Amino acid sequence: MTHIRKSTVLITGGASGIGKLMGSKCLQRGASRVLVWDINPAGLQQTYQEFSEAGYEVHTWQVNIGDTAQVQQAAHDVQSRFGAPEILINNAGIVVGKPFVEHSMAEIEQTLQVNVLGAMLVTRAFLPAMVKRGSGHIVNIASAASLLPNPRMSVYAGSKWAVLGWSESLRLELEQTGPNLKVTTVMPSYIDTGMFAGVRAPLLTPILQPDAITEAILNAIEHNKILLRKPFIVNLLPLLRGILPTRVFDTVAGRWFGVYTSMNDFTGQPAADPKPAYATKP
Repeated sequence: MTHIRKSTVLITGGASGIGKLMGSKCLQRGASRVLVWDINPAGLQQTYQEFSEAGYEVHTWQVNIGDTAQVQQAAHDVQSRFGAPEILINNAGIVVGKPFVEHSMAEIEQTLQVNVLGAMLVTRAFLPAMVKRGSGHIVNIASAASLLPNPRMSVYAGSKWAVLGWSESLRLELEQTGPNLKVTTVMPSYIDTGMFAGVRAPLLTPILQPDAITEAILNAIEHNKILLRKPFIVNLLPLLRGILPTRVFDTVAGRWFGVYTSMNDFTGQPAADPKPAYATKP
């Protein structure tokens, strides 16, 4: 098992949504400290205040994880003070919900920088120390969108397909390196945090509640679960895509379950400034 209790946990995108909730729950489960990386200074300040006033040890960094220099600087600061975290949760992500032809080049680049490059950069910054120590648990928040196509979220889906492929490949590498180097990949459907405001839940795929999915993620970490797919029907996607002809699958997923129209009324929420200055709070 991976023990959250007495662990140092680092969470990217940890100042809002399920990232913040996971941080809170890790502290409630006895984590020694939570290190929060986020791009939003106001969110970081609020998170620091709430967690510290509750009597927990929390440290925050304002970091754009898509920026190599900022990641390296923040990671150096973390490791000089605490060493590599025992648990690293790559949670930060953004989505642009519109047809691909309407995406700007900047939107495409930013989505890939945060969702894909960011997770890789942060992991790469801490992985050598984890390997040297012989232990560490990396958690990558992918998406149910990593398992099937979906109109109006092509770049987001593409980024999450990349995260899944990278995360599973990394897992296999680390299993060959040492028995206490773990990777968990999480593939949730839509979560009710505001990130996917306006979406319509597909048939038999309820919009997940933050409290329930964060509990499931932390339980998966503690039990070294390799893959976590939520809700249960997401587990059927690989099987259905594997056995059904593509046009039949499109009919089932698109027409019967309504997956392919789930983003039609997407509004989402404004993204934070993508170019913050590096900062840290003790």
